[in-house]
Amino acid sequence: MFASDYIEELVPVIKTSTTAAEALSLMEEFKITHLAIVNNKEFLGLLSENDLLSLDNYDEAVGGIKIALSNVFVKAEDHIFDILKSIDDNKLSLLPVVSKNNVYEGSILARSLVSEMATLLSVNNPGGIIILEVNLNDYVMSQIASIVESNDALIIASYVKTDAVSTKMDVVLKVNKTDIGGIIQTFNRFEYIVKASFGEEEKDDFLRDRYDSLMNYLNI
Repeated sequence: MFASDYIEELVPVIKTSTTAAEALSLMEEFKITHLAIVNNKEFLGLLSENDLLSLDNYDEAVGGIKIALSNVFVKAEDHIFDILKSIDDNKLSLLPVVSKNNVYEGSILARSLVSEMATLLSVNNPGGIIILEVNLNDYVMSQIASIVESNDALIIASYVKTDAVSTKMDVVLKVNKTDIGGIIQTFNRFEYIVKASFGEEEKDDFLRDRYDSLMNYLNI
């Protein structure tokens, strides 16, 4: 679940002496749009295809090119959610992993996270989906879990969707029961707002939509 677990050994890097043409060739070969610039194991920045396409001279070394993503990376101990956020925020095809003193450890391919996301979302496990709308200040996961467990069920996957301009958040729960009527009644009794719920077939459509959205973003 940490950055060090997802490093791809075969992802190439470039040096400051690498030409723009050579960098573009590697991007095409590996079907990526970013490459880490590394000299003697020191991470110097993340070169994007967009940095190169406006050049007049593709024989120019990348070390002389101004790059937009000079400080985009994660640490080896960063969680997969931090990785996904950075990839999404910066629209990356790969994300460098860096240790102390800017030592380059490797890169994570965005497309390689698809199977991990499927696991996190428990796409293939049976169960139901409940979406709660919760005020940020009222969010207590232990209480939510207690309500689910009081109905002889368990939360097997969850994630939270926040909005920067709202004080409310969506809490998406996947539980290990397809009959979720009792759980919903208990949430209502505790004055939780149940925005939506999904039975088995609807659940599969919902989770696979989330999964497919990630794959579409990653161009899978």
